[in-house]
Amino acid sequence: MERIEPESALTIRYAMVTHLPDGTDKPRTEETVSFIYKVERQVPTLESALNGRSVGERFTVHVPADELYGERDPDLIREIPNEGLIRQRLRKGQYYRQIKRSCLVSFKVLELRSDAVLADFNKPMAGITVTLEVEIVAIRRAGKDEIAAALEAEHKKSIGCG
Repeated sequence: MERIEPESALTIRYAMVTHLPDGTDKPRTEETVSFIYKVERQVPTLESALNGRSVGERFTVHVPADELYGERDPDLIREIPNEGLIRQRLRKGQYYRQIKRSCLVSFKVLELRSDAVLADFNKPMAGITVTLEVEIVAIRRAGKDEIAAALEAEHKKSIGCG
């Protein structure tokens, strides 16, 4: 098999740099992974970039936040009164968590004010983007048993069992 097509068993090597919303970058060590293309789902940008490529090809992929943990929403940054909050848990730059009325209240403390807190209710990973430097190491036709096992594993993941 010369080119990647659906149900190809792939091995890729990649180096990843995570771009945080505060402008800092976090490089990770290079990794090698194997999966069955279009069966074991990857982020859409990577899947699109892989289609039709050959062994030895190298390319760069920029994965947007909406394919990972979602975009940061500035409307989720709010000033809230500190009445009812546990003062000892309020630390600038830290996450505050408290059960109130049987619900978990969780936010990042951006600023402490005299009678209020500037709180960020975005998910901790929201706004993160990634750059991948990818090399295609191997391509082969996947066997029927491999495809069936991968489909079952993906189904279990989709229903929260794996």
